Amino acid sequence: MILSGSFRLCFTVKERNSNLLQISKVNLSIRSMASHIVGYPRMGPKRELKFALESFWDGKTTAEDLQKVSADLRSSIWKQMSDAGIKYIPSNTFSHYDQVLDTTAMLGAVPPRYNWNGGEIGFDTYFSMARGNASVPAMEMTKWFDTNYHFIVPELGPEVKFSYASHKAVNEYKEAKALGVDTVPVFVGPVSYLLLSKPARGVEKTFDFLSLLDKILPIYKEVIAELKAAGASWIQFDEATLVKDLEPYQLEAFTKAYSDLESTCSGLNVIVATYFADIPADAFKTLTTLPGVTGYTFDLVRGEKTLELIKSSFPSGKYLFAGVVDGRNIWANDLAGSLSVLESLEGIVGKDKLVVSTSSSLLHTAVDLVNETKLDDEIKSWLAFAAQKVVEVNALAKALVGQKDEAFFAANAAALASRKCSPRVNNEAVQKAAVALRGNDHRRATNVSARLDAQQKKLNLPILPTTTIGSFPQTIELRRVRREYKAKKISEEEYVKAIKEEIFKVVQLQEELDIDVLVHGEPERNDMVEYFGEQLSGFAFTANGWVQSYGSRCVKPPIIYGDVSRPKAMTVFWSTMAQEMTKRPMKGMLTGPVTILNWSFVRNDQPRFETCYQIALAIKDEVEDLEKAGITVIQIDEAALREGLPLRKAEHAFYLDWAVHSFRITNVGVQDTTQIHTHMCYSNFNDIIHSIIDMDADVITIENSRSDEKLLSVFREGVKYGAGIGPGVYDIHSPRIPSMEEIHDRINKMLAVLETNILWVNPDCGLKTRKYGEVKPALEAMVTAAKKLRAELAK
Repeated sequence: MILSGSFRLCFTVKERNSNLLQISKVNLSIRSMASHIVGYPRMGPKRELKFALESFWDGKTTAEDLQKVSADLRSSIWKQMSDAGIKYIPSNTFSHYDQVLDTTAMLGAVPPRYNWNGGEIGFDTYFSMARGNASVPAMEMTKWFDTNYHFIVPELGPEVKFSYASHKAVNEYKEAKALGVDTVPVFVGPVSYLLLSKPARGVEKTFDFLSLLDKILPIYKEVIAELKAAGASWIQFDEATLVKDLEPYQLEAFTKAYSDLESTCSGLNVIVATYFADIPADAFKTLTTLPGVTGYTFDLVRGEKTLELIKSSFPSGKYLFAGVVDGRNIWANDLAGSLSVLESLEGIVGKDKLVVSTSSSLLHTAVDLVNETKLDDEIKSWLAFAAQKVVEVNALAKALVGQKDEAFFAANAAALASRKCSPRVNNEAVQKAAVALRGNDHRRATNVSARLDAQQKKLNLPILPTTTIGSFPQTIELRRVRREYKAKKISEEEYVKAIKEEIFKVVQLQEELDIDVLVHGEPERNDMVEYFGEQLSGFAFTANGWVQSYGSRCVKPPIIYGDVSRPKAMTVFWSTMAQEMTKRPMKGMLTGPVTILNWSFVRNDQPRFETCYQIALAIKDEVEDLEKAGITVIQIDEAALREGLPLRKAEHAFYLDWAVHSFRITNVGVQDTTQIHTHMCYSNFNDIIHSIIDMDADVITIENSRSDEKLLSVFREGVKYGAGIGPGVYDIHSPRIPSMEEIHDRINKMLAVLETNILWVNPDCGLKTRKYGEVKPALEAMVTAAKKLRAELAK
């Protein structure tokens, strides 16, 4: 009978799919259930905000046009949540670039180089901070905790003059209220804001940011007072740094801050939200004893140990916002399992104090499954995007008050069973190959110094060799060609011809600029992860599953639903075509296994490292095929290795061990004369530099310019690096074109701490988001600076 039931469940995927999408459109009028959403995606279901922003930046539309699109998106988000029955609906989570930058604007913490003269901060100053302008560079951008979202890092010091300079939070609360929706304004908490900051230029790196708490709290108080006057009854402070390893004095700052805010918040209900990991016991104690706080949000998906803390020491009379619906992934919730957890919590916190919530903001997941018309029914039934997660939250809240939707829960159970028993998920041969990796360290037989000597004899490169990171601008015409080929509007022959012409143009440009090691520009690639996932088994793809990475930049993460393997070569055709166009070395361009993993929505039914090893074996096959085809320089990008680092230090070693091992697996079999490059972008690398060295790549190119050359400090402090290294000499995420003198000065700083024979000259990252009018002069300045330094060194 059990077997029969399981078999039946495998065939009910369409029922669940239909129910989920139907319920997501229904106005669930019951508002008594306690349900809460931490935050919601901003870009819109069809990336409406992206296109509005880029049109405004290009001068094609006005600020009023941008504000109109933004207001329409906000109202649709609020209405959607209201219609779905959500009680605690967030506001001030919408942003034109980044929520941390919004906080910087609210506090008037504008670095002096942007020449802001006070008053309400407008788009000119705001976007100059985010993107730079013709005369000054942008503020630093780095990863938001362990996600692929990037935030703009505040630049603070003792001389910063804070002032209330952006009324965005109050304006958006009033905007929602005028639409009939009472929202919960959300802020980056004051302590987390300071802990996420960096020293302003000229400020000692030992500066204590928490010393600024007394200066920023008066501005938070002004905002809170305005919200109270406008009728707000709840506010939310996101203090996500509480899940990190904090020192006692840092924890004390939370108590100090909320004690100071207590009288201002009188009459308001205050939520403090944490997410992304377990909260340590000392931080849990600090959080749950903060004065003036009404309730707490915990991530109960990634924070399984937090559940035990709640059961043992949750304070009476407080609200628990239980984050049981995953805000970081796209898998349908196990509703029965979540309901069981919630029911166990009811006895601890009380029925009237338990609120069903998401584990984090839904910013990190795709927007709406309704827009996926090409995913097959079976896989689609396993998924829930942001809009569906809102429905899941409310369905759980209804079930808690005795209004369980039996059909919805049954369809959900059917989908989970379908996924578990689907033959598409499991591949025994792949599983055996991954298991066989254990016990082998997978290191190349020769040390890096000897390999570099062998490679130099073959490649004959000058000192300070120049290269780029991989991609060149993706023009409108190029995107049209790919789109038409995908839609079968042009033949394969026409497509290959068009891509070949684009590669030739990119090769020719690099030769004209006299770049030493070339790339083919990746014109055939839509995205550095999606391109490979489309050619690997075990991956599925969406049409509109976009997720914000930074600003207007969105990515469409593949969905890894099953065991991964490589049916055939993926890049050899294009790489060999490009190499035939030049006598200079042409890099084969691959994305590494850790980055493919971290930039995908990963299956949650097996450990992440097992999936990563499967991907590593697939990339290994590709590396060896490129080498056989005569490609002598192969770049295996691990742009996302750092962002996968767990937030708690106790978990770092295990992650770094399997992540670095996965990279080494990909290239363990190549000859000494084959040069293996890797690339890493925006993140803080200094704390993992020894793991980077342990990757044993021949050359690493790494972001450096936008973070004020923070990377170089690790070499100043005595770390010895013997492989080739190319710290980026200019920021490609800004439209600003650097001068030759600026790049020359930057390379000179590198030469002060790095040996001449290992230093490479390259931009920070790939060039796909830039225009040729920006790329050509920037690369020209880069090559000229390298040549000037070669001449100076020769003297």
